[in-house]
Amino acid sequence: MNSNVENLPPHIIRLVYKEVTTLTADPPDGIKVFPNEEDLTDLQVTIEGPEGTPYAGGLFRMKLLLGKDFPASPPKGYFLTKIFHPNVGANGEICVNVLKRDWTAELGIRHVLLTIKCLLIHPNPESALNEEAGRLLLENYEEYAARARLLTEIHGGAGGPSSGSTEASRALASGGAAPSTDPMAPGGPGGADGPMAKKHAGERDRKLAAKKKTDKKRALRRL
Repeated sequence: MNSNVENLPPHIIRLVYKEVTTLTADPPDGIKVFPNEEDLTDLQVTIEGPEGTPYAGGLFRMKLLLGKDFPASPPKGYFLTKIFHPNVGANGEICVNVLKRDWTAELGIRHVLLTIKCLLIHPNPESALNEEAGRLLLENYEEYAARARLLTEIHGGAGGPSSGSTEASRALASGGAAPSTDPMAPGGPGGADGPMAKKHAGERDRKLAAKKKTDKKRALRRL
């Protein structure tokens, strides 16, 4: 996508630069802003999944694109991390009123980011881009939450089924060996150094000690 910086008036560029610099140094809680040095109108952002929601523990990447008419027109927001949410479309597009009819030029980028984070806490099924997520939110919250948690675990870096593969990837990236899933491998549950092997070794030692004690008693009885 082409940069819109050249299309913005100099005073708007200065305002955007000032706000982005402030956001980078003092971001809202759970939000980090990573300015694109080559294109100020393309803001990269990460948002931590709020506690008490199906997105807790996840880290979600998104971007804000400032158009040539900014701030007269609202920026466009997209989630780059796959997420199951009523107000996020298949292409990551975010549907929230502040990015549409409720936008005013005075709101600023910080307000937009806080509103998007609040959307993770309070989804709005009335303006759903993901109709299935919107329907489940209204009709079967447990199923909706389970789906949202699953995608958060898979794509958002949350601890869960993907944590093992993440550990393996890190080990491979650092030149080490990936943790073995073989229970009989060294260090595995049933390997020579594993907890199962140590348990069996302890049982064997106890049996040998008991046998020696019995043999000693028999020898004393013969005297």
